[in-house]
Amino acid sequence: MAVRTVKTVRSSVWRNWAGNVMARPTRIVAPSSTQELAEVVRRATAEGLKVKAVGTGHSFTTAAATDGLLIRPHRMVGVRGLDREGGTVTVAAGTSLRQLNETLSAHGLSLANMGDIMEQTVAGATSTGTHGTGRDSASIAAQIKGLELVTADGSVLRCSAEENPEIFAAARIGLGALGVVSEITFGVEPEFLLSAREEPMPFDRVMADFEQLVAENEHFEFYWFPHTGNCNTKRNNRSTGPAAPVGRVSGWVDDELLSNGIFQVACSVGRAVPATIPGIAKISSRALSARTYTDIPYKVFTSPRRVRFLEMEYAVPREAAVTVLRELKATVERSGLRVSFPVEVRTAPADDIPLSTASGRDTAYIAVHLYRGTPHRAYFTAAEQIMIAHGGRPHWGKLHSRDADYLAGVYPRFGEFAAVRDRLDPDRLFTNDYLRRVLGD
Repeated sequence: MAVRTVKTVRSSVWRNWAGNVMARPTRIVAPSSTQELAEVVRRATAEGLKVKAVGTGHSFTTAAATDGLLIRPHRMVGVRGLDREGGTVTVAAGTSLRQLNETLSAHGLSLANMGDIMEQTVAGATSTGTHGTGRDSASIAAQIKGLELVTADGSVLRCSAEENPEIFAAARIGLGALGVVSEITFGVEPEFLLSAREEPMPFDRVMADFEQLVAENEHFEFYWFPHTGNCNTKRNNRSTGPAAPVGRVSGWVDDELLSNGIFQVACSVGRAVPATIPGIAKISSRALSARTYTDIPYKVFTSPRRVRFLEMEYAVPREAAVTVLRELKATVERSGLRVSFPVEVRTAPADDIPLSTASGRDTAYIAVHLYRGTPHRAYFTAAEQIMIAHGGRPHWGKLHSRDADYLAGVYPRFGEFAAVRDRLDPDRLFTNDYLRRVLGD
């Protein structure tokens, strides 16, 4: 057994991408294979150390924080199997979404849907319920066909709809509570083209036409700029071509200069002088002009995100979306809050994953953000109160204050997940403060 090759750091500090979470684990290890990972878990059990795995740290919660053993998966990367006829690809847990997408594209394949950034690992993204927007296609986890899980006793379980189906049902979005995911098999399809149509639209029109916009487009999302009545909308639909990618210069202006460079400066000014934020918002909401382009899926779904922020996102029943957004807009207008970041709105169809934020119901996602270093508590608390009044479910990787009592009430299959957890990890090897709060102990 090649356990001797596991890289170990005896003492170190780990921080997440946003910089709001810090952990001081007893030890950090980086196994390079499932066998090494299993041995690492067995050793931690023998030493009485709690175990957490972490990806690239794109969660804003303390979901991966531990003072025990922290597992970094950056040596467990790459494709382990590709079945073109069966429409599946199997990748190691530490593979980034960027690596996955680029590899699939090189083989003329694609995921059906994805979120808007590619820096997360496949295990981290799926374990916390990362999603994009879609009328018919759901989260990345809903595209999982099988997975490999190292459990608390060091056993390696293969899970799918046919093999260990109860564990598979829960582990697709497992929060790191059931074990450490070592590889994932995704369903894939022949690569296709997406045509994107981006254009400004008044808030009131988006609200009036929301259901129609969702129904008529395969993928619809929009950003509302607080302190304004302006939105930027994006509609993605499959196309027969030809491809017409964003031009190099215009893409740099919109995606790098305006959405990242100048926006970073604007956020810094707003943080230093909050009174300037409403004026900046009005300028920002008009900065991006309408554009259309056609390209392969991951180049349309994703975009660079270089401005660092804090985020809270709730999933509400889709029929409640317009009401929630109108209430949020009214709250911002009467509160004196100064909000420098747009509110992002996406949708997803119901799925069958117990802890998916879209479990059992058609869903709208409403995400609020603030620039890193800006006081966020008052805004996030006000938004959260609106969301929970409509049965909202918080994104597992984004800031929220909910606990197990609340979550058991909004997830009909919460008990089903808890039963699988009791079976696989009765001694709570994989727990931490965050899981004690959201799942109970």
